[in-house]
Amino acid sequence: MQKKHRIFIAINFPSEVKKYLAKFQERWAELPAKWASAENLHITMVFLGDLTDQELGEVCMATKEVVKNCNSFDINLNKVSYGPDDKIPPRMVWVGGGKNKELSLLKKNLEESLLGKINFKLEERLFNPHVTLARISTFLWRQIEPEERPEVAENIDVSFTVESIEVMESELKRSGLPAPSSARQAGPQYITIESHQLQ
Repeated sequence: MQKKHRIFIAINFPSEVKKYLAKFQERWAELPAKWASAENLHITMVFLGDLTDQELGEVCMATKEVVKNCNSFDINLNKVSYGPDDKIPPRMVWVGGGKNKELSLLKKNLEESLLGKINFKLEERLFNPHVTLARISTFLWRQIEPEERPEVAENIDVSFTVESIEVMESELKRSGLPAPSSARQAGPQYITIESHQLQ
């Protein structure tokens, strides 16, 4: 049986941005949540799911073609909150940003380039760029008295320039399996398959 790769196209952050966002774990350490490690923080542009080697090759080529016609651009992250906005109880703690024309256009161009080449599900909802900081345990959240649930809402002002787009693979590493020491815990490890520089 051919091995499948769990693939997504993403924007990674400068190390100082990752360190800053990771510190919010200390702010709300009492939350019943699994926090993402700093190195895993990113914005997912297109989630493609499980792909064969051939399909992964198609993704890398299509991404390269789209990105070579795209200039670098700035992103601003402005709020830490529960998310998604319409979900109660919340599923995660995330960082949101304002609407970004360059980012939305790049996502649209990537999706259009990949349609017909591989089978993946287009997002039906409006693209809302966000960074997942933590995934909340719904069961444990419901055990907390409403008045004792921490309020997660903080305005921030973080900007950085997007200079590359990465084709990423998510691999599940479990305790006890061969893995770098930093990944010896249950949860995904994100690996960059290819990085494509913007103009």
